[in-house]
Amino acid sequence: MRILLRIAAAVALLYLVLAGSLAWAMRQPPSVFGAIMAKMPSWAFMTLPFESLWRNARAGHLDHGELAPDFALNPAEGGSPVRLSSLRGKVPVVLIFGSYT
Repeated sequence: MRILLRIAAAVALLYLVLAGSLAWAMRQPPSVFGAIMAKMPSWAFMTLPFESLWRNARAGHLDHGELAPDFALNPAEGGSPVRLSSLRGKVPVVLIFGSYT
């Protein structure tokens, strides 16, 4: 019985360490996070709480009526970066994140 308890405790500790490491990785810059995710085995996506950790790590902190944070994007065709703040009050802005391939 003691052996089973030790095994269960070791498995629980390993799970907590892996989940904590994943939570840490999700708070890193996109280049670091992408490098870590590229090496993650497929079984980890099914066993670790990926979705809930992702929502917690990447949750925004805007309230209704607040201005969006300013950022700059490089145009796909080249040219100078466009800042969100330079478009404020001039034209509507729609951001679409994803791939349509």
